[in-house]
Amino acid sequence: MIAAPEIPTDFTLLQESETHFSSDTDFEDIEGKNQKQGKGKTCKKGKKGPAEKGKSGNGGGKPGGPNRMNGHHQQNGVENMMLFEVVKMGKSAMQSVVDDWIESYKHDRDIALLDLINFFIQCSGCKGVVTAEMFRHMQNSEIIRKMTEEFDEDSGDYPLTMAGPQWKKFKSSFCEFIGVLVRQCQYSIIYDEYMMDTVISLLTGLSDSQVRAFRHTSTLAAMKLMTALVNVALNLSINMDNTQRQYEAERNKIIGKRANDRLELLLQKRKELQENQDEIENMMNAIFKGVFVHRYRDAIAEIRAICIEEIGIWMKMYSDAFLNDSYLKYVGWTMHDKQGEVRLKCLTALQGLYYNKELNSKLELFTSRFKDRIVSMTLDKEYDVAVQAIKLLTLVLQSSEEVLTAEDCENVYHLVYSAHRPVAVAAGEFLYKKLFSRRDPEDDGILKRRGRQSPNANLVKTLVFFFLESELHEHAAYLVDSMWDCATDLLKDWECMNSLLLEEPLNGEEPLTDRQESALIEIMLCTIRQAAECHPPVGRGTGKRVLTAKEKKTQLDDRTKITELFAVALPQLLAKYSVDAEKVTNLLQLPQYFDLEIYTTGRLEKHLDALLRQIRDIVEKHTDIDVLEACSKTYHALCNEEFTIFNRVDIARSQLIDELADKFNRLLEDFLQEGEEPDEDDAYQVLSTLKRITAFHNAHDLSRWDLFGCNYKLLKTGIENGDMPEQIVIHALQCTHYVILWQLAKITESSSTKEDLLRLKKQMRVFCQICQHYLTNVNTAVKEQAFTILCDVLMIFSHQIMTGGRDMLEPLVYTPDSSLQSELLSFILDHVFIDQDDDNNSADGQQDDEASKIEALHKRRNLLAAFCKLIVYTVVEMNTAADIFKQYMKYYNDYGDIIKETMSKTRQIDKIQCAKTLILSLQQLFNEMIQENGYNFDRSSPTFSGIKELARRFALTFGLDQLKTREAIAMLHKDGIEFAFKEPNPQGESHPPLNLAFLDILSEFSSKLLRQDKRTVYVYLEKFMTFQMSLRREDVWLPLMSYRNSLLAGGDDDTMSVISGISSRGSTVRNKKTKPATGKRKVPEAEESSSSDSMWLNREQTMHTPVMMQTPQLTSTIMREPKRLRPEENYMGVYPMQPEHHQAPLDYNTQVTWMLAQRQQEEAARQQERAAMNYVKLRTNLQHAIRRGTSLMEDDEEPIVEDVMMSSEGRIEDLNEGMDFDTMDIDLPPSKNRRERTELKPDFFDPASIMDESF
Repeated sequence: MIAAPEIPTDFTLLQESETHFSSDTDFEDIEGKNQKQGKGKTCKKGKKGPAEKGKSGNGGGKPGGPNRMNGHHQQNGVENMMLFEVVKMGKSAMQSVVDDWIESYKHDRDIALLDLINFFIQCSGCKGVVTAEMFRHMQNSEIIRKMTEEFDEDSGDYPLTMAGPQWKKFKSSFCEFIGVLVRQCQYSIIYDEYMMDTVISLLTGLSDSQVRAFRHTSTLAAMKLMTALVNVALNLSINMDNTQRQYEAERNKIIGKRANDRLELLLQKRKELQENQDEIENMMNAIFKGVFVHRYRDAIAEIRAICIEEIGIWMKMYSDAFLNDSYLKYVGWTMHDKQGEVRLKCLTALQGLYYNKELNSKLELFTSRFKDRIVSMTLDKEYDVAVQAIKLLTLVLQSSEEVLTAEDCENVYHLVYSAHRPVAVAAGEFLYKKLFSRRDPEDDGILKRRGRQSPNANLVKTLVFFFLESELHEHAAYLVDSMWDCATDLLKDWECMNSLLLEEPLNGEEPLTDRQESALIEIMLCTIRQAAECHPPVGRGTGKRVLTAKEKKTQLDDRTKITELFAVALPQLLAKYSVDAEKVTNLLQLPQYFDLEIYTTGRLEKHLDALLRQIRDIVEKHTDIDVLEACSKTYHALCNEEFTIFNRVDIARSQLIDELADKFNRLLEDFLQEGEEPDEDDAYQVLSTLKRITAFHNAHDLSRWDLFGCNYKLLKTGIENGDMPEQIVIHALQCTHYVILWQLAKITESSSTKEDLLRLKKQMRVFCQICQHYLTNVNTAVKEQAFTILCDVLMIFSHQIMTGGRDMLEPLVYTPDSSLQSELLSFILDHVFIDQDDDNNSADGQQDDEASKIEALHKRRNLLAAFCKLIVYTVVEMNTAADIFKQYMKYYNDYGDIIKETMSKTRQIDKIQCAKTLILSLQQLFNEMIQENGYNFDRSSPTFSGIKELARRFALTFGLDQLKTREAIAMLHKDGIEFAFKEPNPQGESHPPLNLAFLDILSEFSSKLLRQDKRTVYVYLEKFMTFQMSLRREDVWLPLMSYRNSLLAGGDDDTMSVISGISSRGSTVRNKKTKPATGKRKVPEAEESSSSDSMWLNREQTMHTPVMMQTPQLTSTIMREPKRLRPEENYMGVYPMQPEHHQAPLDYNTQVTWMLAQRQQEEAARQQERAAMNYVKLRTNLQHAIRRGTSLMEDDEEPIVEDVMMSSEGRIEDLNEGMDFDTMDIDLPPSKNRRERTELKPDFFDPASIMDESF
């Protein structure tokens, strides 16, 4: 096939003799009666003359010939877009549409072909039309050039990319039309050397166009045309084989029975079929070399995906011709494509090939060459690609297990723990096919056996072995979920798992080790949870979905099966493993998934009593917190008032708590006796009993046992003596916390008396004082517990407690005083913002261990989050956040996300107070630097640079919408300026203020000021400057110069923008009678048109920049009297207002002179004197302006665009900074066992090798 000559792009048409067709349509003709009378071997033809074109067919357009198509009249050979419209609507049967076109082609093929050409042009979104004149006299390249010139690209969309339900169906209708067209023409018309040659030539030319719409549409059409031709070639091949067999059978007959005329007929038919196949091969070669070879590496991913998708269909449909290395190499190369959708098409194409095991022999070389690439794609950055890569490897595994090495399989195995469920499920299916789907012939005889002797027993052991070898022992739920869909029967064989745990091993069978039994119990628990809850574990899936009726029935059946089995088996399992804390903890979770009604309906009360006895024994034996909490949760699950077993379980629970409470009171009385020092045994007894009570108080209301008094006595003694064991204090604090929370819940849920409120208020405040005392304890664990509980109590009993109509709880509201807030903050600074090496709180001295470091970091993050929550909900003063915010850069990797979120929330509460807190944090850092280095520090030092960088980060958090943060930024600059000039220099005014360098930090926020606000901030800065300061050019004054420059950035442009804005807006008012105001306030109509203009004009008259020379005054085309703002129109009143004075306007157009003068330190003395003279005048004007009463910034009634927007350069720079900040991800270091998903880099081949026919 590949050896056939290639069709050139400018495909010309040769002279054609009249072709004979059947009477009605071009339907199947087995005997070849309607085959063409003669045809050439190649597709190359000459250009047909206009006269010959007019005579072709049955008279062309002569009278009597049909000029109608689909019942619609056509004029001048131009189609009325009916074919395109019919396909676009997709309502008509495509076969009838094609039959109508075939009928038209038989009457006049030129007009019909013109219709088809225009159909492809219109499907590309081109509004141009190919006329009959163009069709007769122009080459294809000229027609395409003409259509390109007439292509009206309004939006860049075209039918294949347009949105909407109609256009979504268009692509399928378009492809269907091409397939039906070839199918209906496959027995005659496609061999007339005219229709197909013209269409292939047109599509080849369009596919090489620079217009994306032409290239995309024609490539899709050419590929679908190729697919249809492949189907025709396949049918021809089948017919040839059948004809050959008939010929051989007839020839092998004896001479007397042989029919020579039939032999000749079969021979002639075989010859015609061979000729047809040769011509089809020529057409396919023309499309493949003219379109596919160029477009499979097109710049557009959609076009590349089309090519790969179709070549996969060709190889699957006609494997004898296309499934070889010459075509497979294109798929292999494209697996390295940069776009995920193209890589995805490669994998789906290969799946269709590997699914057919008969084709495996032809794929051996390809598999060996590209297997590594497929394995690496299981870690593709696109999850869809990774899923399909795993599915492809599963098919490869089924075809031949020897192909994939152990290392290849291990690369897929670990993906069962992936957080992305589709990837994990695909990996689970691979794992199941590899390790669990094979069954020994010996197992066939024991299929009906159950329990330990069932065939699943070995598979369960294999699952346990795999889980242990994977070294991810905390993720059994993920493993179970991954295999849930493909190995349901295995995972639900709880009877087998139970037998493996309870029954003795058979003769010669190796028993499970302790580690394997623990793993089996954990897996069994996860399978029960998955069956009972019917949703993936945490971290997989977007939430609980609604179950179907079938799924609900399965869920109920599974719960019934679980309850019937483990209601009997669980007491036995607990008795066997009662001393193993890990196993017992998992086993005690099973009753949460029971259907408790079965205890009654199934007459299983005796097994319930056995379970309660086992739980009681476990509580008495264990002091481990996890075990005790599991017992508490089990009692809570069984104590359900809806079921009849409630009384039985409640009595058992009450008896257990009575004994624990009595024992605790008795031990505590002996433990706290004065004059006797408690020994370790007494302390252990108190601690173990307190642990049990605390664990039960977490899930059960133990208020009737009055545990507050004894715990208070215990904690108070610990404060007085200071020698209380830390674990006793920790659990006593926790137990007292539960007491208060249960009392609050009781008061909230039911009507309570005033005495109950007062008693709870007293207990809560006393408890807070105790926790505050323990914040200064010498033991870190005690301090952390006290801090955590104190934050929770303050949060719960804050003003938020009254929300939801609970005003009766107002007496319980508790606001921490300043001393408590200070102690909480000090704890955070001392225990959270520390270096990793300084944290020596890890157990057993294993601080160097990576897991211990991560655990310690999580603990510190929780402590910080607890305090930040108090800030966000205004429980503590917002200014306390300054000490948190100043750590933002230093501890960015550890706490950056928490601090940033706190900034965001506080800004939502109060923008101005948040801004004051940010500037306060910078001031604190500046003061710390001064204390450490003195006032003569180096501004290039890392410390000062770090503060500037922190200021830049703070500025970025304000976002790009300057109008929303206008007030906050103004207040920030005000506080910063006041701080910079707060401490005058003792050596006199000739020396800079001590904090002047802070202006260098403050300049980082200048870009967040609006243009008009920069001027007003500059005016405020002038209030603190003396005349001598403006003349200084020494290095020590650089911060002031830098800050002034940041406020005067684009000064000349600013002035012109305001004046031109007034002028342009004045003319707008004159031309347009009404113009809506953009401000939020409503103003009278008379003021609306001029309020903003007059305000900024008034500002122009009152605010001036030093050292400005007089220039001709610019006036607007509309002269209006400037109007003074009303007091309520002033901007916030951020700055103090001065008495009002009038001042004549001065011009601003020489700001550039002043800016250049500031930057040139070597300016001549004459220029300095002139600057000083001008400054004296302008200084006087500014003082009058301040006394006039204009506030720092006025709120625009109708903002001028030039004033509101920053300069283009500033906007782009600020946008880039914002983008850079927003894209920073905060993440903790990954666990050493966690496999990171990496982005696969494309592996490009040598371009020269792409056209090489060798593999």
